[in-house]
Amino acid sequence: MEQIKIPDGYQSSLNLHDTQIAIKTVKDFFQQTLAQKLNLLRVSAPVFVNPSSGLNDNLNGVERPVSFDIKGQPENAEIVHSLAKWKRYALQKYGFAHGEGLYTDMIAIRRDEDLDNIHSVYVDQWDWEKIISKEERNMDTLVSTVRAIYSVLRKTEKYMAVQYDYIEEILPREIAFVSTQELVDMYPDLTPKEREYKIVKEKGAVFLMQVGKTLTNGERHDGRAPDYDDWELNGDIIVYYPVLDIALELSSMGIRVDEDALLAALESGKVRAAGLDVYADEPTANAALYSHPMVSCTPHIGAATVEAQKRIGTEIVDIIRSF
Repeated sequence: MEQIKIPDGYQSSLNLHDTQIAIKTVKDFFQQTLAQKLNLLRVSAPVFVNPSSGLNDNLNGVERPVSFDIKGQPENAEIVHSLAKWKRYALQKYGFAHGEGLYTDMIAIRRDEDLDNIHSVYVDQWDWEKIISKEERNMDTLVSTVRAIYSVLRKTEKYMAVQYDYIEEILPREIAFVSTQELVDMYPDLTPKEREYKIVKEKGAVFLMQVGKTLTNGERHDGRAPDYDDWELNGDIIVYYPVLDIALELSSMGIRVDEDALLAALESGKVRAAGLDVYADEPTANAALYSHPMVSCTPHIGAATVEAQKRIGTEIVDIIRSF
């Protein structure tokens, strides 16, 4: 906890009781406004999953999940790192249609997090996902979505400023769009975090695009999991937070990887290799992908494990019993 810093002269304007009221007030207003703006339905989400389900997010691939045993279960459960994979599963499972989406209040534990004022082992954040068409997988969709979310942030700020007269409206009217490569070109001698601070203090609010890709200096601005974000169509909403004098990331988002994006990532070297047993169209006609030398393809055999077969048998019995 030595990384927690209290600014000189800082004093909370609310006691603990009223702080809890304020937290509920801002969360209620934000979620209702965001859901309306993006056409989202709130759903319940898991706090833990079975490792064999493949639904836990491995973040950058090095973070260790928290696991624990459950009485009568054959394998330990893992507390989620994030819901990036589960959300896509839920969209299909719950029968969402094009243009519809879901959101949830995600609870996670990240044991390897570097702790400071804005990072905690305990994670409590809004998480959302929406169905778009293949034709909508473009920069225009990303930009319009970012602007929609930013408008919700500004409305929330305005609403809270009315509820609490000590809150000032500091967000600029518009959010700026800057790519990680443009940021390197602007500030080549600074570190990634120093670049973020420099640009966001100047602009007030920035959507930093194309996080994860290798830049002309041979480095990445930041780590990003390669199996869900398209690194050409992603980014972070970052604002300047004067209380701590920092660049504060409010949202990390992106359009999901499809077969074309995966193939491009393989060709560019961003992704070294891929193993697939599920395809956009089955049987797949994407010869460029399944014949790629760094792709290992198998039939759709994800259920061909002892554990999965046991679950399928149990599910069939339950269906028969309820018939």
